[in-house]
Amino acid sequence: MIPTLIGRIETRIFALALIGSIAQLIFSPVLPHTDGAPLGTLYKITFAILIATIILGIVWEFIYHALMQFRWEKDWPTLFGFLTVINEGAVVWLVIKANLVPGVPKQLPFSTFVVDFLIVWMLTFLFVNGPMRVPFVFWRHRGGRLI
Repeated sequence: MIPTLIGRIETRIFALALIGSIAQLIFSPVLPHTDGAPLGTLYKITFAILIATIILGIVWEFIYHALMQFRWEKDWPTLFGFLTVINEGAVVWLVIKANLVPGVPKQLPFSTFVVDFLIVWMLTFLFVNGPMRVPFVFWRHRGGRLI
């Protein structure tokens, strides 16, 4: 079953909120170039990045949906889905650099952002393409809808 637009949005929000939050709690204290920063500040920054990623991800879903209409099967190959990390990460980084993400300093080191974004994105990608199918057996039969 091909996920519907609403199904992809629901899945994105759920997976990023669940897996992203767990990842932020575990990995924020060990991100590069965060030496001496208070833990509360690190969590504030990384969770702000996570929220920005969720919001911008919803916008991306509409763009992806429009682009998929040009494909015969109306879906991305898994490799295309995997490579979206590049454009999604680039847009989140540009939004941070434009100082549009409250709580995230414009001078955030690029390496800190990349490591944080890649950890969350990879864990979320792996979760959605693997273990998520166990507790949500009918998820794929409902077009990716969770609710």
